[in-house]
Amino acid sequence: MLSKGIRDETKVKIDNMLATLLSLVFVPKFWNIEDTSLIDNQLTDFGLTTAILDQIEEKDLIKLLDKYEMDWEQKEQFADFLIGYSIGNQFDYKAKALSIYERIQVDSKTFSFEIARKINNLKKIM
Repeated sequence: MLSKGIRDETKVKIDNMLATLLSLVFVPKFWNIEDTSLIDNQLTDFGLTTAILDQIEEKDLIKLLDKYEMDWEQKEQFADFLIGYSIGNQFDYKAKALSIYERIQVDSKTFSFEIARKINNLKKIM
C-alpha cells in the first residue's frame, strides 16, 4: 500500500513537470538563455538538460523515461514537449519524439489513432 502512495506522488510530480514543460514550449517565443534555463530547470528532475537531451540516443532516452516509470500518457506528453521545443529552437528533437511515439504504439499493445496521427504528421515534416 505504501508503494502505491509513493507511485501516486511520483506520477503527480511527473505530471506537474510535464505540464510546466508543455506550457513553456507552446508559448511562441524566440529562445534565449533565460528561456532555455527554465526548460533545463524542469528537465533536471529527469536527469536531463538541453545539452544532454541533444546528445542522448533515442533508445537511451526511452530507457531513461522507463526508469522514471512514466506511463504511456506521460511519455506522449514528453514527446509533445520535444516537438514543441524543436519549433523555433536551435535543437531538433523530432527524431527523438518519433521514436517515443513509435515505442508507445508498440509497447502499449493498444493501437492509438492519435499516436498514429502524430507519427504520420511527424514523418511528413522530417
